[in-house]
Amino acid sequence: MRRGWWPVLVAVVGVCGCSGEQAGSPVDAEPAGDPLAHARAVLDRTPIFDGHNDLPWEIRASEGAPMDVAAYDLNGPVPGHTNLEFLEAGGVGAQFWSVYIPGEYADSGYARMQLEQIDVARRMIDRYPELVLVGTADEAEAAMTEGRIASMLGVEGGHAIENSLGALRIYYDLGARYMTLTHNVTLDWVDAAQDTARHDGLTGFGEEVVREMNRLGMLVDLSHVSPATMSDALNVSEAPVIFSHSSARALTDVPRNVPDSILARMAENGGVVMVTFVQPFVNQDAADYDDRLEATARAMRDEGTPDNEIREAINRIRRENPRPTASLDDIADHIEHVRDVAGIDHVGIGSDYDGMNAPPDMPDVSSYPVLFARLIERSWTDDELGKLASGNILRALRDAEAVAVRLRGERDPSTAVITDFD
Repeated sequence: MRRGWWPVLVAVVGVCGCSGEQAGSPVDAEPAGDPLAHARAVLDRTPIFDGHNDLPWEIRASEGAPMDVAAYDLNGPVPGHTNLEFLEAGGVGAQFWSVYIPGEYADSGYARMQLEQIDVARRMIDRYPELVLVGTADEAEAAMTEGRIASMLGVEGGHAIENSLGALRIYYDLGARYMTLTHNVTLDWVDAAQDTARHDGLTGFGEEVVREMNRLGMLVDLSHVSPATMSDALNVSEAPVIFSHSSARALTDVPRNVPDSILARMAENGGVVMVTFVQPFVNQDAADYDDRLEATARAMRDEGTPDNEIREAINRIRRENPRPTASLDDIADHIEHVRDVAGIDHVGIGSDYDGMNAPPDMPDVSSYPVLFARLIERSWTDDELGKLASGNILRALRDAEAVAVRLRGERDPSTAVITDFD
């Protein structure tokens, strides 16, 4: 069992569940002059609820023992970013574990792979008493009160449902509490940010997917989708949406980030943009570097250069001229931009650990206090920090659950199929 932060939190906020609302409480009495100690004290009371960690895929892809949960032992050193020691040091109290599967390979059997990834994640959670699978915001807070890490699953890519609302419902029953509408591939019903748009957002079936997610209480995740899809989903959704791991496009102009026009709509929707630490999403120089490498590879491919020679050339460029790195201040800048445009109630943390090349200042999941210390240096209050850490996403979850209760009383599960729509 992890250290007992949560009895203190319960005493501060009572039973309202509003873990970010602590103005006038003892939370404000922090160690003077030591931002890192202050940050750790805040996270003791309002732990991190991270929106995206790819550890289940890291386990699946492990070179030594792929998909072997026991061999990838979280009690000791790991090749990636996440183990139990790091989670405790980082003040993590809840986590959306991504059950990602690639969307580029239509012949790979999406549903089979998705079930395998859910199995990997659930076996991982079951293996460690420090982790517990939860299904609601109340269950998440109860787990954190016990000093455990509340664990929910996030399906990363609507290709996993294979155009079936029945599959969507089964994933919910297996623990998925959000679904990213697509990953890097435009689907039959939704446009991706990094692929050719074919639908100008969502099709009629795509809108039905959003409605059914609302009825289930599954958060609609808009990371990876095109701006038109973001807008369509906000038009349709009756519940808060999330961006599980995205940053601000006004600061770093990449398709994966969120435009200000969408950020400005988050307050009305009640959703949360969970800022990611992916270096080319928070640092424009890193993004431009990746664009140049991609352009070089594309030109070589157009000239008929063999793939192995392209890989060698790109690796040589990387060795001789490494990509610029993102800094702690880059991440803090994106968090503050989302706060300034969307509002303090609509920003969270979605690191993408174990799915990225981590910034040097934030090398693994033990690093959250360092980021929060920097925000303290930028004059963030404890109330604001609590909302960022977990208060906002818990509120969004709770709001989505309330919408689901209402909708389940109004309509039955949808039996629509994609051929019902133009």
